[in-house]
Amino acid sequence: MSEATNAPVQEFEYKAEMKQLLHLIIHSLYTHPEVFLRELVSNASDALNKVRFMQVRNLPVLQPEAELRITIDIDEANQNLSIEDTGVGMTREDLIERIGTVASSGTLEFLSKAKSGEEKFDGGELIGKFGVGFYSVFMVTEEVTIETRSANPDEKAWRWTSRGEGKYTIEEIDRKERGTRIFFKLKEEAKDIANEYRIKDLIKKYSNFVDFPIFIGKDKINSVSALWQRKKEDLQKEELDEFYKFVAGDFREPMDSLSLHIEGRVNFKALLFVPAEAPMGYFDPREEKSLHLYVNRVFIQDDCKDIVPEYLRFLKGVVDTEDLPLNVSREVTQSSPVTAKIREIVTNRVLGMFEDWATSDAEKYATFFKQFGNYLKLGLGSDFTNKDRLVELMRFETSKTDAGKMTSFKEYVSAMSEDQKEIYYITGESRAVVEKNPNLEYFRKNNIEVIFLTGPVDLFTITTLTDYDGKNIISTEKADIDIAKDQDADAEDALKGREAKDILTRCKEILGDRVEDVIESKRLVDSVATLVVGKTGMDAQMERMMKMMDSNFASSKKILEVNMRHPLMKNLARINSENHDDPTLVQAVEQMYQGALLVEDNLQDPVDFVRRAMEFMEKATRS
Repeated sequence: MSEATNAPVQEFEYKAEMKQLLHLIIHSLYTHPEVFLRELVSNASDALNKVRFMQVRNLPVLQPEAELRITIDIDEANQNLSIEDTGVGMTREDLIERIGTVASSGTLEFLSKAKSGEEKFDGGELIGKFGVGFYSVFMVTEEVTIETRSANPDEKAWRWTSRGEGKYTIEEIDRKERGTRIFFKLKEEAKDIANEYRIKDLIKKYSNFVDFPIFIGKDKINSVSALWQRKKEDLQKEELDEFYKFVAGDFREPMDSLSLHIEGRVNFKALLFVPAEAPMGYFDPREEKSLHLYVNRVFIQDDCKDIVPEYLRFLKGVVDTEDLPLNVSREVTQSSPVTAKIREIVTNRVLGMFEDWATSDAEKYATFFKQFGNYLKLGLGSDFTNKDRLVELMRFETSKTDAGKMTSFKEYVSAMSEDQKEIYYITGESRAVVEKNPNLEYFRKNNIEVIFLTGPVDLFTITTLTDYDGKNIISTEKADIDIAKDQDADAEDALKGREAKDILTRCKEILGDRVEDVIESKRLVDSVATLVVGKTGMDAQMERMMKMMDSNFASSKKILEVNMRHPLMKNLARINSENHDDPTLVQAVEQMYQGALLVEDNLQDPVDFVRRAMEFMEKATRS
């Protein structure tokens, strides 16, 4: 152990959220305590990668001749464990900012839900997804000590100690070696981990592909293997799965992998994986890390955002190229033409893999699309080079598919009747909601398939698609929709002539400027009224989203379509002809309008709506 200096020991208090995090980790995540070893080894590997990068860039490094390695010491008799690396080390400021602060903004929220039973989880899943990392050690110990010295020759060495109960101390020490040593005494219930065989087994399970040797005594216990350098036919599924678990920090096997060995205008090798499930931090870059970038097997970045487009950032794995200069900045690679070419090739090959699934294994592609389809949909508005390919990869539920089943635009068009000229869609919060929407009635009656757009991403997607295969893509809510008039017997029962014109005019007078117009509907079958969008308006679902983003957003006026075959409209027409100012007529039109607002979830005054309904029921039940 390094000696303390005469400098005073300073005590710090964790921030409030850090206290909560430590409490929850210590008391709620004990199902897989051994994952702490994976996290500490992973942190050590990161530290070694960073010091190697400093050396490649010819930066000054303390003890440049020191071997890059990880050493684990086990004292089974006293239940002591230590993990030491010769990596980049930490400064005093690093200990305060990196060890004393919550790593992930979403961690506390998830932990709280997990503790209350709102989320199902185990420790391995949580730590793997949120990168809680170092803090996981508190699952197996009551006190942990860090002794560290930065690779910067001008920095001092420090000791950090904490019991995970709200405070920690930092003191200056006399440590000569570059790197970090973490040591602690295992709790009684975790003492079985202080066993050489057990540690070797855990290293093989979690950290077999760490790119640095791991020693227990004189024995090197991990098999370092850059799998991406090997040919596809030489790779075994078991080692691919283990490599994926390491690079992705996941505990499940991947859905599939893609091996690339590219030579030509740019040279690189890549081993890419599609996870089994989408990450918890959906579309949140703070919760999402994509591909590792290497240059000639030298680590550069563990989250290179520039070698895949944003909509493919769910991919995990490694890209290794010899064409980037070794002193390339970790932060700035986007301007490199090499990076741009790698991005183009990787995107092309990955989309090709998805296209192959869609053609040859529809069930596998459906499973994939349910997890990652929202990512691809976002690509429609950003990757114009591959837009046509992405359109073909889209899948949606429709009025003719069973719940959970999806169809493509190509399949939709091939099933259209000869007289159908357009592709129709309807928006809503869920399938159950849109299936009850009055705007679907005409299409269902006439056996016309309608695409269901039930997610927020779907709405942005459809704004980038105006047509497919020469056919316009149109909302069922659009007022100028081209629907042929019914020729069946029901049409003969509809209000016509002066009577129809007068009731439409009176409805518009009652509603005033709250609606753009009141017109006869050709799309309603059973319902009496529905609100539809004018030529420049937004779907109801899109307007709700806009209001969520901007509280001052003003909805556009809608057109009220009424069913002139409906008994209620016939009754209202009769009342109107008898007494233009009958209060019942006015109240009924107001109730009809507010009912249409309620259906599309835009009713602002439900109290007034309920009160009026009570009045109508009272009148109807009078003896």
